[in-house]
Amino acid sequence: MRNILGRLRGHDHQHTEKAQTAALDHAPGGFAVLDFETTGLFATGQDRVVELAVVLVDPHGAIEGEWETLVNPQRDLGKQSIHHVKAADILDAPTFAQVAPQLVELLSGRVLVAHNARFDSGFLDGEFERIGYGPGTAVAVLCTMQLAADIIPGAGRSLADCCAHFDIDLTGAHRAVADALATAHLLGEYIRATPNEHLWANAVAGARTPWAPFTGDHVPWKPRPEEGHVPPHFLERIAIRLPEHAGPEAEQDYLALLDRVLLDRDISAHEADDLVKLADSLELGRIACARLHLAYFQAVATIAWADNILTNAECADLAKLAGLLRVSETDVQTALQPPVGGPSPSLQNVPTTELAQFKLHAGDIVVLTGAMVRPREDWAVELEGLGLVWINYINKKVTLLAAADPDTLSGKAAKARDYGITIVSEDGLTRLVTELQSK
Repeated sequence: MRNILGRLRGHDHQHTEKAQTAALDHAPGGFAVLDFETTGLFATGQDRVVELAVVLVDPHGAIEGEWETLVNPQRDLGKQSIHHVKAADILDAPTFAQVAPQLVELLSGRVLVAHNARFDSGFLDGEFERIGYGPGTAVAVLCTMQLAADIIPGAGRSLADCCAHFDIDLTGAHRAVADALATAHLLGEYIRATPNEHLWANAVAGARTPWAPFTGDHVPWKPRPEEGHVPPHFLERIAIRLPEHAGPEAEQDYLALLDRVLLDRDISAHEADDLVKLADSLELGRIACARLHLAYFQAVATIAWADNILTNAECADLAKLAGLLRVSETDVQTALQPPVGGPSPSLQNVPTTELAQFKLHAGDIVVLTGAMVRPREDWAVELEGLGLVWINYINKKVTLLAAADPDTLSGKAAKARDYGITIVSEDGLTRLVTELQSK
């Protein structure tokens, strides 16, 4: 893709605003502002697009519409602390090949615009190459970062700094649609601030050749969930069965999976799916599962009270556990009170299971995946110091996979799920290592 403007040259102050408007009115098409969030920085390597947004802008700089979607990269999401896309968000998101038909329609015949266009056009080229697509014509590209040097001399390179010169809002930076909208507004300000109308009119006119279509069904795009959006609790997805037919053995199996799932005090989307599927296969209904959740929670509370002291950390743990299992506030408050006499009546005749029965032992094999908070090299040193075996690949002998995001689609995680290997978050690994150290 070619940068058709680069930096502005030789502003022509002879043209009036009226002449500029006339020139733009005769220019077909317009601009397509593009922004990608990606797993990393290298389009030519293994990094992939995880979110994209397109904002269409007319030749005068007015916004015509916006589109956005998450993209399933079919690999690990990379450094999530930058783009804040969670693996659970992209599990049912379309792949790039599935969004390509509509994306090509949006971009066709327009000047592509991006802030640091080399980055975004590089990823567009890389993704197109992977699906075997070519536009069939030269693609015009415009970089608002490069243009800033002439239009707003002295501005920094960042999108935020350029936007600040025009009081353009950039709330939610590093969300594709937020960055694309800010860039679109910046482009409009550039157009209005530039006396040379032919610069923009010629750019738009030169990009009017339609792109070759990309054949395929239009798959609905999936925007990133709004902040505060809460998906349905997995318990709500378990069927209601009246009367219940499952016996204690089925309940034991469900509690055993609950043990594994709650090792890291979190329930990933994959784990929630597993619990729903298991409940269905065991013919356990929603009411029975809710009863087992309460029993599990009360058993954890009993263990916490074993030394007659409930620490702040234990209170926090119980509160988090209650949220994960959808235990009522009343039952939480009861659990926080010192126990009197024997076990709670609600625990009578409920099958029990050894809580947190999964533990690490010397000789166990541990694998890490994803960009963790703590450097992987530090983890390797600690694991090996505890007599654990750290390797960098999955096989059937592996005991545990620790993932920066337990819902990761990395190849390691996919194999681990195939083999039934327990997957925990980095917090879960810390918990297990702490237990092993205390032995």
